[in-house]
Amino acid sequence: MSDLYVSWEEYHANIEKLAVQIYQSQWEFDQILCLARGGLRIGDMLSRIYNKPLAILSTSSYGGKDFQERGKLTIASNITMTTATLGKRILLVDDLVDSGVTLMRILEWLQQHEEFAITEVRSAVLWFKACSVAPPDYYVDFLDDNPWIHQPFEKYEKLSPSDLQT
Repeated sequence: MSDLYVSWEEYHANIEKLAVQIYQSQWEFDQILCLARGGLRIGDMLSRIYNKPLAILSTSSYGGKDFQERGKLTIASNITMTTATLGKRILLVDDLVDSGVTLMRILEWLQQHEEFAITEVRSAVLWFKACSVAPPDYYVDFLDDNPWIHQPFEKYEKLSPSDLQT
């Protein structure tokens, strides 16, 4: 597996490119639902750029050494949001589509919750890997060699508060 190293500058530039791509599609959405942890920063920035409410759904599937082992997908039981209900047209945001399992399972999970009354969901990610079984609606980079993506915030996964003391 190859490696793709992403700087903070590249990371933020990719979020801006994603925002432009969504804007150019002229698709109107009510709310952003980001998948935590990977989609948190992206969802936050898009929420600010579009001035749309942000909702958060926590998911987890990676663990092990350097958080590079894919395991069972865990989905939180609730969405955190400041609005009374989830919007009808949702922009679902994550950092990447790797296998596509998370994207497929979250779309199924949303359909199972009829109380949300969602009429349309579109997905947006920074990276779309060729090995994915589920394509996102919007993405910045298609990665045909399926690299491991080293994002700039990953250094904090190896730090503890005591490591930060000077």
